[in-house]
Amino acid sequence: MAARRRLKRVAASQSGFLSFKSPSDPTASVGSRRKRVNKNKKKNWNKYSDVNDVDEFLEDVRHQERTTGGLLSEKADDSLFFLDLGQPEKPQPQAETPQADEGRKRKGKASRPLRIDLILKPDSLVPPPKDILAYQQPNAKKLRRIAEKAERLAAKGVVPRKQKRLLNRRPIDRTVKKAVAEANNNPDRDYYDIWGQEPKVSADPWYLQQTGKKLVKRPAKLNEKPSVLPAVEVIAPGGSYNPDFFSHQALLQEAHQVEVQKKKQEDKLERQLAINKKDKATEETNLREQVEGLVEEENDDEELAPSKEDDEAALAAIAVTQKKSEKQIKKEKAEKFKEQQRLTSRRQTERQQQLFQLRSIKASIRQQEEKTKSKQMQRRIKQEAQKAQPRRLGKLKFQAPDLDVQLSDELAGSLRQLKPEGSILKDRFKSFQKRNLIEPRERAKFKRKLKVKYVEKRAFREIT
Repeated sequence: MAARRRLKRVAASQSGFLSFKSPSDPTASVGSRRKRVNKNKKKNWNKYSDVNDVDEFLEDVRHQERTTGGLLSEKADDSLFFLDLGQPEKPQPQAETPQADEGRKRKGKASRPLRIDLILKPDSLVPPPKDILAYQQPNAKKLRRIAEKAERLAAKGVVPRKQKRLLNRRPIDRTVKKAVAEANNNPDRDYYDIWGQEPKVSADPWYLQQTGKKLVKRPAKLNEKPSVLPAVEVIAPGGSYNPDFFSHQALLQEAHQVEVQKKKQEDKLERQLAINKKDKATEETNLREQVEGLVEEENDDEELAPSKEDDEAALAAIAVTQKKSEKQIKKEKAEKFKEQQRLTSRRQTERQQQLFQLRSIKASIRQQEEKTKSKQMQRRIKQEAQKAQPRRLGKLKFQAPDLDVQLSDELAGSLRQLKPEGSILKDRFKSFQKRNLIEPRERAKFKRKLKVKYVEKRAFREIT
């Protein structure tokens, strides 16, 4: 309280303050006796502190600032008072043409401010507060030290590293004229597609390469579509609500072929899983399994008697282990040399014979080239056909959806009686899989973590 009174006394004692209100306040109580309160306790500060006079003083100061832009005592007399000399005499209007009169009225009407501008115009003369953050600079102290260091080095004649790199750059050819930018209001200019065109890089390529800001070249493969199929495939003519007879029969035939193929796959699976009749157990095989191990066969003599094959193997092993004589070694070398000479002479004879077979060789080479070209063409056709087929992107294969077809007795005569077939959401999902945008998926199976315990209620147990 004492601080607020002191502030009021100091403000009132200043020469630049002039209050709008009279110095005498009739609301102030003169004869009332003040209550003695201990101001040392914080709970009594706001409860027993009268700040109305301070608030009135501050509100008066704010009112003067809003209306006049400052305190009245600090204003000049010319801005507060004016000399009333009465109404000035109006000059005699001269004869004017109607066109000039109309132009003058129109000009005066255009100079008037609009009502909306007057409403939006601020009625306070207090200037907006100064934005301190607009004048602050991050790392100002660090930048100031760097600038001071650069000034000291420049005074010594030392060139910084960045400036050296700039000086060592290749000179720019100023003779090349820059392309003149086309005006925005030109109706004949080309249409600019912000999604289809790449951003134009106007910086120096050498600078982009040195600073590491050069854009990576987009691979051409990323511009290719994963599939040549259209996003929305048009259904066959037989799938409309009122189809032609022949087109509807063709669609039914296609659906029939699909079902026949499914039936063949199921039959093939059943045949593969079926049990072979030869593998079934008979009475004879059952009896043999039961008595196996109970009857012992006497084959000891046969096992001990040596066979003829064992004798021949033993003699061959003995012949190999015997050391060859020098005569035998020379004879084997001579035979090997004769065999090599015979093979060499045969090769030379074949080469000589090929000279007389040039025509047949050329014909065979031509046939081989044609065969290779046909294989390449077939491979290329197969690759083009595979572009329209879904690829294997995951562990599951793509399963074509069922055809949405209605039988002849299910056809509706009008759109009101038409029954919807299929689902748009499933159709779009299958289209994404068919166009290789997402991998084929299946719904996650629910796995129960806790075992279910079945308990009979007491009432049910009494009945049973």
